[in-house]
This record gives sequence, C-alpha cells and structure tokens, in this order.
Amino acid sequence: MKNIPFVLAGVLFGVIMVKTEAISWFRIHEMFRFESFHMYGLIGVAIVVSALIIFVMKKTNMKTLTGHLISYSPMKLRPSRHLLAGAIYGMGWALSGTCPGPVYVLLGYGYWIVAIMFLGALLGTYSYALVKSKLPH
Repeated sequence: MKNIPFVLAGVLFGVIMVKTEAISWFRIHEMFRFESFHMYGLIGVAIVVSALIIFVMKKTNMKTLTGHLISYSPMKLRPSRHLLAGAIYGMGWALSGTCPGPVYVLLGYGYWIVAIMFLGALLGTYSYALVKSKLPH
C-alpha cells in the first residue's frame, strides 16, 4: 500500500514523457543537430519546475514518508570532471537516442530493443562501482 504513490508518480512520469515526445528518437536527434527548440524547452521547463520544488521543500522543511527531513547539499563544481562526465553522457544519449529515464518508459511501451540500452546502463553502473575507489573524486 505504501508504494502506491511511487507507482502513480512513475505512471505520471511515463505519460508526461510520451505526451511531450521526450522519448522520441527523432526529437532527441533534432536537439543534438540544433534543428528544433522542442527538447531544450522541455529540459528548461523541467529545470525550473525542479528548482521550484526544491525551494518549496527547503522552505517548508518537508519530510519523507518515514518522517526524515529532506535535505540537499550541492556538489562542488569541478569543471574538468563535470565536462568529461557530461560529454560521455551526451555521447551515449546522442548515439542511443535515449537516456535512463525514458528507457523505462520505452520498455513499458513495448520497445524491447531498448533493453540493450538498459543492460548497457546496468553494465556501466556496475563498472563504475568496480573502479570507484581508484578514481579521483
């Protein structure tokens, strides 16, 4: 019963991704070729909405369902690290035409070929866990 809000949030996320065409391979490639503002506008709206939600959460001292105070501490900006990570993420996004969130939506929609990207994401996460202690953080 306590997982129902999360299931509903996931369904809402999926509907929003489909209706805004954020799962469209063509929309993503339009973005990377600078042919359309659609995805940039969508990402911009997501950033503004997220910032507002974080602002409200901080001002109201919002708590989790288990009663813990929700907190957020920003990561220190390291341009070389973040540019490299962003470039790797962007190349994967451009080559595959999807990023981690929409992969679940596409799988739910029945596009089973996306399972390759899902398995790649799992493999990448596992690989990072193996070498994390050897990387400069």
